[in-house]
Amino acid sequence: MTKYIQRAEYETTQLDDEWVVLNPEEFTVTKLNKIGGYCWQLLRESQSVESIMLSIENEQSSDEKIEQVDVEHFLHELMKCGLVVHAK
Repeated sequence: MTKYIQRAEYETTQLDDEWVVLNPEEFTVTKLNKIGGYCWQLLRESQSVESIMLSIENEQSSDEKIEQVDVEHFLHELMKCGLVVHAK
């Protein structure tokens, strides 16, 4: 089972339901919505797609269903931004 984790400690700010992650190494700013910010917090520790989905279902009071493909796409995008890596 593939696991993911934040690449490093990045400066993160929460503004209402939006999160901003600053990557000073790449000079990038990444905006995340509420669920994305929640996932970002989870990724402080090694997580699988399944563990992220389970945490979202248990903690978020959202009527919208999160699909596995959505979580996989989110993690892929974070990897492209250099924010997340495969955990060892």
